[in-house]
Amino acid sequence: MPEAPCFPLGPCLIGHGKGPAPWGEDGNVQLPYVYRVTKYDPADRDAHGYYTGSEDTVSDHGEVEASYLQAVAAFARETGIDHLAVREPQVPSFVHLGVEPPVDGFGLDGLFPAGPAGFYDGAEVSLEIGLQLVRAMLRDNGAWCRLEAEGAFAVHVGWDQYLYISSSRPCEEASAHTRELGLFPERLRTSPYAFEAEGEEQEQVTQRPGDDDFWAELHRAVADGSAGILEETYLEGASRWHRLDRDTVDTVRARLAPRARLAAWPPLSPDIDAVLKALPTEGLVEGVWQDNDGHIHSTIADETAFPELAARMRSARAAALLSAYAGESVPMFTAVMADNDGVLRARWRTEPTPSDRNWALRHPER
Repeated sequence: MPEAPCFPLGPCLIGHGKGPAPWGEDGNVQLPYVYRVTKYDPADRDAHGYYTGSEDTVSDHGEVEASYLQAVAAFARETGIDHLAVREPQVPSFVHLGVEPPVDGFGLDGLFPAGPAGFYDGAEVSLEIGLQLVRAMLRDNGAWCRLEAEGAFAVHVGWDQYLYISSSRPCEEASAHTRELGLFPERLRTSPYAFEAEGEEQEQVTQRPGDDDFWAELHRAVADGSAGILEETYLEGASRWHRLDRDTVDTVRARLAPRARLAAWPPLSPDIDAVLKALPTEGLVEGVWQDNDGHIHSTIADETAFPELAARMRSARAAALLSAYAGESVPMFTAVMADNDGVLRARWRTEPTPSDRNWALRHPER
């Protein structure tokens, strides 16, 4: 059954969103014209708005999919948009919930001059590339993001071929063209996939930026031996780990992805036997280890993969086990990388640590 509906201009009935969700740099701008575009005829919905017809929930990779892309292009043209920004990009981690299996490269191959590294929060893309990203999302290739022109336009894909388009303009011609394509545009108050901050606590605690003050504190923590590795979450679902010493902190900083989320952790332990003895009998853990060439590796495993994880870590130079459950393994302090002009435009947030809360109390002006 296709995803549960949001009644036109009414409250959303599903758990994908919690109600109207603004976006924009000031956090207060919500585009006034929101359309849900689907191949599902409203005449085939029951009294609760659920679709009961025969349309499949996967892309046909053909004429219908092409109609979706033409609809996005029509709304963009009527809004006056020819470029979009990638927001909150993500790829599958160890769990993939799409109907179709992810493909190699998550549908990003050939879309960015720099390769998949060009897929980051804030990346500017042409409308043509934006349409290719929409195609990848319709096909459940693995990559997902919101595509936006701030204050003017937004498009993103939900479950079951549900497409959401928002505009600063009513786009009556695009709506009519979409119907001519055989699709059904329906007005909503908001998209259930529009960005909103996650959790009351994150909204109350000021997000620390990865600015010069953060890096100065990291330098001090590395120098006194309390910090030794940095976790860089460059996409939702994808992280890199960096070994830190007095000589490498600045080098690591220069290599980070734009708007990445950062977490400083204590050094890895050279006592591999002690680390492996701490493996639980069941559950999810993240193993982090440094090989003999100095590279840092990580993987998330459950009890079925613990023997393989232990075998890989046994020959490591140093290692650590972190709980994969929220709140059980807490980094020393965190940040989100600001843009080159020092402004923090990323909307995603890190989970605040005690150190982060103390920092926020010292910086109420932010």
